[in-house]
Amino acid sequence: MAIQRMDNVGIVVEDMDAAIAYFVELGMELEGTAEVGGPVADRCTGLDGVRCDIAMLRTPDGHSRLELCTYRSPAVIGTGPRDRPHNVLGTHRVMFAVDDIEDTVARLRPHGAELLGEIARFEDSYLLCYVRGPEGIIVGLAEQLRRG
Repeated sequence: MAIQRMDNVGIVVEDMDAAIAYFVELGMELEGTAEVGGPVADRCTGLDGVRCDIAMLRTPDGHSRLELCTYRSPAVIGTGPRDRPHNVLGTHRVMFAVDDIEDTVARLRPHGAELLGEIARFEDSYLLCYVRGPEGIIVGLAEQLRRG
């Protein structure tokens, strides 16, 4: 059996408000927030006593979602510095297609975004960059240059 679709990508954050503001500025739409906990959450995650707040955001086309989660219990476990380089094992970025990469970077800077390198041109096809946002989350941005 094949999968039906990718439902969402989940990211654990400490500052929910800052993370929501960052992704809303990027162009995502907040679908809603909820408190999650209880036996189903415990069984699903393999953790005991899960209590967390979640926020679900969706892309404007409605096809992709990002779930932000702040754990109240059990306590969040830090995995090292938040400014880790891009080549650390595990999830390393979430990529978004944007209309105007320079404008997007400029709008995200007041929300803590900083370029990891620079805006780079891939042939005559794309402008690409990686920015680090709140919680150390790396977001890739791609502006298509040629529409075919």
